[in-house]
Amino acid sequence: QVQLVESGGGLVQAGDSLRLSCAASGRTYAINSMGWFRQAPGKEREFVAAIAWNWGTTYYADFVKGRFTISRDKAENTVSLQMNSLKPEDTAVYYCAAKTRPTYISRDYSRDVGYDYWGQGTQDTVSS
Repeated sequence: QVQLVESGGGLVQAGDSLRLSCAASGRTYAINSMGWFRQAPGKEREFVAAIAWNWGTTYYADFVKGRFTISRDKAENTVSLQMNSLKPEDTAVYYCAAKTRPTYISRDYSRDVGYDYWGQGTQDTVSS
């Protein structure tokens, strides 16, 4: 089992920045990649960003490219999401997820069904 705990959510204004963190514990040696997803009220959960754990290769949803940056600290078993130039439409619950199986096709990083473990989520609210 891998446990994931997110932190860093909050209420900010449009244009502000926020940094989310996710701490992994348990069988962290099994982690192959980690990702961030989000779910806004009344909408389906959507992919935000992912990072390959060993190589550090990153993947982003088009709507966050240039604004969000995902990074990981292998020594601390944490993954972070730096969010800049936030917009009201970024308001959502943000979830951290971990995948233990290898990903061979880049688009598969964006498929939530491929992730084995999920955090409880952290609420981010961006006011206009």
